[in-house]
Amino acid sequence: MTDTTPNTVRRPRGKRGVLLFLRDLLIIFVIALLVSFLIKTFLVRSFYIPSGSMENTLQIKDRILVNELVPNVVPLSRGDVVVFRDPGGWLPTQPKVEQAPAAAAVEWVLSIFGLAAPDSDDHLIKRVIGLPGDHVACCNALGQMTVNDVPLDEPYVKLPPGAEKVSADPFDIVVPEGSLWVMGDNRYNSKDSRYNGSTPGKGFVPIENVVGRAFVITWPSSNWGWLDNYPNTFGGVPDPKGKQ
Repeated sequence: MTDTTPNTVRRPRGKRGVLLFLRDLLIIFVIALLVSFLIKTFLVRSFYIPSGSMENTLQIKDRILVNELVPNVVPLSRGDVVVFRDPGGWLPTQPKVEQAPAAAAVEWVLSIFGLAAPDSDDHLIKRVIGLPGDHVACCNALGQMTVNDVPLDEPYVKLPPGAEKVSADPFDIVVPEGSLWVMGDNRYNSKDSRYNGSTPGKGFVPIENVVGRAFVITWPSSNWGWLDNYPNTFGGVPDPKGKQ
């Protein structure tokens, strides 16, 4: 029997079908690019670790993801590991590295997807120890640091053999409003708030300079893991006097 039903639907064939496929592929790519850009801009960014100041929590060349909702949407907490822009004078001036156009284009595309971090050298990463108004001092008779007169048990700190204090140099400060006191976990090898007192910010980091909170190590796979802010360490610290 012959089918005499009119064929009203024709499938695109040949060259026209290939063009439609390429068009759909381009649309999908553009949408993915836009979504990745929005995620990077407002939610998550990737950075790499250029130094050993946060060992053993973070190793040199680790790659991390940073939650950009902190601190604008989610408040900062003591113990958070944060990435921040240089407040001025913390980092030496870096010579601009010239890249071949093709390599620069590839890095730019990867940075949009959060797979590269071309501006990592302009940022620092440390742990938040003091919030605005906190009284931070070191060291007590046991070599511990105190925040608002409460001694801290800091399991994340790396100390050299024989060290009896969590800081080689003593300090006693009150964090000004709108700022943070930050320190590296590798306490005897970290140029942090303690050693930037001669900079314009006197060693304090403006909260507005914080890019976000680091929450996971993504590479290498052997180092993968979540980054803890150690609530047990800071849970007993009261609000500064005069704050509720």
